Amino acid sequence: MGEVVARLAMSLDGYIAGPESGREHPLGIGGERLHSWVFGLRTFRRMQGMTGGTGGPDDDLLAEWAERPGAVVMGHGMYVTGEIPWGDDPPFHAPVYVVTHHPRESVVKEGGTTYHFVTEGPERALELARKAAGGKDVSLAGGADLVQQFIRAGWLDELLLHVVPVLACGGRRLFDDLGDQHIEWEKTQVLDSPGVTHIRLRKVTASG
Repeated sequence: MGEVVARLAMSLDGYIAGPESGREHPLGIGGERLHSWVFGLRTFRRMQGMTGGTGGPDDDLLAEWAERPGAVVMGHGMYVTGEIPWGDDPPFHAPVYVVTHHPRESVVKEGGTTYHFVTEGPERALELARKAAGGKDVSLAGGADLVQQFIRAGWLDELLLHVVPVLACGGRRLFDDLGDQHIEWEKTQVLDSPGVTHIRLRKVTASG
């Protein structure tokens, strides 16, 4: 069985989106600064249906992660904010299970992406995504609330943070609302580039 993984860009002060994120500002006001390092990479451009781009260690890391998931889980808020900029050919190219309170028919897009809307909660969405992934990993796309739920429940196996040297000073923080439990991660990789530091973390499983 594959693992549950997440890959998120984050500011130095812990935000993964700027203020007022929504349809008008999908990344929040100023949130594009968290992703500027990725826009010129060859793999990112390929995922967006474009050609060209640069290679190197950042691109190699992104390319590895792009091949891992066989299905995706995301929150309704992320789907709503991303639906317009993703357009008719979203970058997922896999079944996407959207956790929502709003039932609706599945939406089929180009490139192999189909959105399925799950009203029975995140655990059910994860169950369906695991079946659809066919032994590959399940990617947790966000947003922050859903990632927090997965961390609290112990469902997230690996987290790749792209830490960008900016201070967002507002928006959506990744590590809020985790309760008072002790959560421990093992650092397995650090890759430092001029505009971003990639930190790969794995969940520490209690022994005994």
